[in-house]
Amino acid sequence: MAEFFIDTRSGQVATKRQLVEAGVARADIGPERPWLRIQGTNDASTMWYAVLRRRERGIWLGSLVMRHQDHYERLRADGWEEVPIEEIGPRGDQAM
Repeated sequence: MAEFFIDTRSGQVATKRQLVEAGVARADIGPERPWLRIQGTNDASTMWYAVLRRRERGIWLGSLVMRHQDHYERLRADGWEEVPIEEIGPRGDQAM
């Protein structure tokens, strides 16, 4: 269960815990920009929720939606892509 963040420049998605472990954020506060918290429950599990992203007006936006729901299907139809679970986490060049 996690809080998810998206790097608005690259589209990379990571959990708060992963960002703290990588030295990008502190445990008591969220990461600084360009990381933006993806709105949604702060105890989401990728078992039930999908993390979606879409490039819009030069930045990446993220969304956390319940799988197998109409809203998920609408976003996918509108061009949002699901972030594969194995790609969630900061890349090496994003660590401090």
